[in-house]
Amino acid sequence: MNQLDSTLSSLADELLSAGCIKFGEFTLKSGLKSPIYIDLRRIITYPKLLQKIGLAYLPILEKLKFDRLAGLPYAAIPIATAVSLQGNYPMIYPRKEVKTYGTKAEIEGDFNAGETALVIDDLATTGGSKFEAIDKLTAVGLKVKDIVVLVDRQSGAKESLEQAGYSMYAVLTITQLLDYWEETGKVEKDKIAETRKFLAQTG
Repeated sequence: MNQLDSTLSSLADELLSAGCIKFGEFTLKSGLKSPIYIDLRRIITYPKLLQKIGLAYLPILEKLKFDRLAGLPYAAIPIATAVSLQGNYPMIYPRKEVKTYGTKAEIEGDFNAGETALVIDDLATTGGSKFEAIDKLTAVGLKVKDIVVLVDRQSGAKESLEQAGYSMYAVLTITQLLDYWEETGKVEKDKIAETRKFLAQTG
């Protein structure tokens, strides 16, 4: 059983009540029907929750060495901003689309080649989007060693990143969340069981 401390258990409760994690039947981008849906873009509507999330990253970040945070567009930019404010870390972000005018910047914010960027994202599934962002950051001379996410869906991202020489850390894993919600009765047992079965089949 993955025990959550009081900070993380209250974060788990708030993610649920804000509708950032929902149970039901949802069609994923892949076409699969899922009993769980994680939508961390909603956190921008809840400033107090966003502040808590920013703080929840700090215990992990304090153990790592880096010069700047790199928030991934779009969902993780508000999270990286919250972490930046809470920990006083300078922040940059790789653009999804490169501007065709003005500075034509691929990376927004100030940085120097040779510095280490710590990647901040909201969710880890397979790791594909992380590799795209890492390529953009390393292309301008930044080094990347670590990626920190809010929720790890435990669908292979950690393993694929590790095989490529990166380390991934998560504030919360889907296993911890399901165990906690089952233990506290916040989510019906059948929905938890259905979700565990789905994750085991697709993970």
